[in-house]
This record gives sequence, structure tokens and C-alpha cells, in this order.
Amino acid sequence: MLDPLLLRSFVAVVDESGFSKAAARLHLTQSAVSGHLHKLEEQIGKPLLRRTTRSVEITPDGARLIGYARAILALNRDALAELTRAPFQGRIRLGVSEDFAELPLLRVLQAFVDQHAGVEIDVQVGIPGALLPLMKQGALDLVIGSQCEAREPGRLLWREPLVWGWSAQANRNLPAPLPLALFPEPCPYREAALARLAQAGMAQRTAMVCTSMASLRAAAQAGFALAPMPASQLTPELVALSAEHGLPALPDAEFRLFAPAVGEQTMLRLLIESIAQGCVARWAPPRRQSKAPA
Repeated sequence: MLDPLLLRSFVAVVDESGFSKAAARLHLTQSAVSGHLHKLEEQIGKPLLRRTTRSVEITPDGARLIGYARAILALNRDALAELTRAPFQGRIRLGVSEDFAELPLLRVLQAFVDQHAGVEIDVQVGIPGALLPLMKQGALDLVIGSQCEAREPGRLLWREPLVWGWSAQANRNLPAPLPLALFPEPCPYREAALARLAQAGMAQRTAMVCTSMASLRAAAQAGFALAPMPASQLTPELVALSAEHGLPALPDAEFRLFAPAVGEQTMLRLLIESIAQGCVARWAPPRRQSKAPA
């Protein structure tokens, strides 16, 4: 019989592409996670991962097992959810970054509430840099948001490129200094954009401070300002500019779920799993992306 504890560590290492991040996600030591993988490989009798000094790659046998591992863990979660559904009564306070507060996530949250009578979910929309301190102070139970060069440990949901969004209709050279549309501080997209422009020695000015992804996209779509945004936020009216247009490359945006140690809070753990599974399935594949003008 395959031990779910070992499978959970295996899935975490594959999802996080490494042992240290998997250990942070599972609140275990790196040696404990490595021990779990060793035991699982001994039980299977085949190597599941190829380890190098810099990366971890899944083997063909590991690729065969990963689907079964996810299914076994999902069945465990479903069984736990069914057996713990009725007794829980309470409120869960969720912090959500601006670019996450859209239909796919809200559908996941509503499905969870429908499934668990007595649960209330309160959502506070903001910027990860402002939401994370609230969680540490105990004002929020969970935070979902993005980071560009991860500083806070959290469960990785997916990663995607951060791009320079610009109007698809603007077929001209960019103005100098570069007009930027940015979220207010503290914002990972803002920090990454300003840092990369400074490293490239490119002059910029903040032309618009935005409080929503809609206003950020509008500024770029109008050609009023260049906007750093995740690639999945591009619309047919927007293009992603690149080094071909004289702009520095931006780091990836990593979408993560942040939570304090949840201990025996079964319902909170179930919500974490529902968000992780639902958002990756419904949100992570990038939406339509346009090619940049020549």
C-alpha cells in the first residue's frame, strides 16, 4: 500500500521543482522530505526523480506515478471533507490580490461554501505586500497573491511570465522617459519593473497609479502607459513587448497561497486544498496572448 505521507512529499517536490520549497510548503525539514522520497523509491523499486546539484527532474516511472499520487491524495481529501462537513460552523478570512479576485476563484469559493454548510468566507482584496502583514497579525487566515522573486514561503500554485503590456494599436517607438502604469507600493510587479529598468539604465516616470487590474489594462490599452502584468492578464487589445523593443526582461510571477501553520483546523486545510486544485485547473492556463508589433 502506498503511504499518503510519502505521496504528499513526492507531489510537493514535483510541484515545487525542488526539495527546499517542498519542505517549506509541507512545514517539514528538507531531510524529512528527502527521506520520504527515498522510502517511496525503495517501496516502488525504481527511481522517481533525477537529482542534480541545481535541479530535480521526474523520471518516466515518476511521471507514471504522479497521476496516481494526485488521485490518491484527492480521494483522501474528499473522504475527509465528507466526514467533517456537518460539524463546522465559522468564518474564514481570505486575503486576495487584485489580479486574483476574478470569476474562477470566486466560483471555487462559492462551491466550497455550497459544499460545507455553516462556513462563511470573507474576502479582502488588496496587494500581497499589504495583505501578508495582516495575516501575520492574525487579521486574515489565508492570503492568495503573487511574488516575482519569492521572499515569503508559500504554496506555489503556478508561475507565468511577467510582461510589459502595451497597446496592440500603438505601432510606434516608446516615449522616453517610459510612462508606467503601476500598482501602489508595496507591489511585486512595481518593484520588479522599476528594478529592471534601473539596472538597464532606462529612464521612467510613473504616469498612472492604479488600484485595479482593469485600470492597469486600460492605461496600457490606450497607449497612455506601459504596464507590467502577468501574461495571463493580456487581452486581444494588448501585446507583450520584449527585448526586441529595447525593454529588459522581467522575472516570472509566482502565484502562491500563504497560510500560517493550520494545525488541527480541518476546514481551513480543506479550503487550502480546494483553492489549490480549483485555481490551477481553472485559472493557470494563460488566457489569450497577442504578439507584439514589429
